[in-house]
Amino acid sequence: MIQQLTLLFIGGTEIVFVLFIVVLVFGADKLPEIARGLGKGMRQLKDATNDIKQEVAKSAKENNIIDSDTTKEIQEEINKVKDDLKDFTGSLKRDR
Repeated sequence: MIQQLTLLFIGGTEIVFVLFIVVLVFGADKLPEIARGLGKGMRQLKDATNDIKQEVAKSAKENNIIDSDTTKEIQEEINKVKDDLKDFTGSLKRDR
């Protein structure tokens, strides 16, 4: 069985076609600049997201919104339910 590259419901041939059109429109000499700009933009977005997460966590800690003992207890309960569910569904699953 041949598996195709699938990215966001786009097959390999569609990706190649889109890249071909991009090369035709922008030219091969502009592609590194475009890729570099996209990479920098994605990096800035990721850094900004991480900064926001850190600020929210810091603010929550300072205001005692997050109780680590409570969150640990909740996580333990969630893990117990997951384990019970795995045990239950394990007997129902069929091998492929």
